Amino acid sequence: MKKTLISLLLLLVTSQLFAQQSLSSYGFRLGLTAHPTVGWVKPETGKSNSVALGFSYGLLADFNFAENYTFATGLTITTLNGKSTEINVPPYHDGSGTQTAYDLKYKLQYIEVPLTVKLKTVKVNELRWYGQFGLSNGFNIGAKQSAEATGMTKIDNQNISDQINFYRAGLILGAGAEFDVAEHTSITAGLTFNNGFTDIAEDKNHKVRNHYIGINFGVFF
Repeated sequence: MKKTLISLLLLLVTSQLFAQQSLSSYGFRLGLTAHPTVGWVKPETGKSNSVALGFSYGLLADFNFAENYTFATGLTITTLNGKSTEINVPPYHDGSGTQTAYDLKYKLQYIEVPLTVKLKTVKVNELRWYGQFGLSNGFNIGAKQSAEATGMTKIDNQNISDQINFYRAGLILGAGAEFDVAEHTSITAGLTFNNGFTDIAEDKNHKVRNHYIGINFGVFF
């Protein structure tokens, strides 16, 4: 974990130094975002039950290193929820050989620092389209879970922070549009698919991944 955090820090510093060299020619933009997320979890033993709504808000930052190419990052607080049915889930299961299915709802909150590249079209009538690709870096700051099973007293909003991995990585694929409304102000809207590829469960015998679609809205100044 320590090596991962050090690598991310070096990557952020290197990227910002590179971007600063280009500011005089192409510019730096800071913005705000607030948008809903549609999340789900995918357990290795069990199944996804349905999607669940969450929310994300925070800062956006674009470093334009060429006319149509942007290094896009930010700092957001993202709530990522999801429902599943899983077999023999700790800490509810007693460790016996009996196979028990638990209906679960995850309520997870992360600080996210995306590292992505935007590829933009030429601006036409103040509008330009973009595609986005990169890495999502999530650091867990809250984890609760509701659980229910046959013969078990229903549990609501139990704190499971000690059972959730601190770091979550995901692949970001997105597309959208930016529209200039003033000389230094633009609005942006689009969709982002965040495909989690690291295990969120601390227990090595209980593997779960989570994913979400962000319905993105933002304002750049």
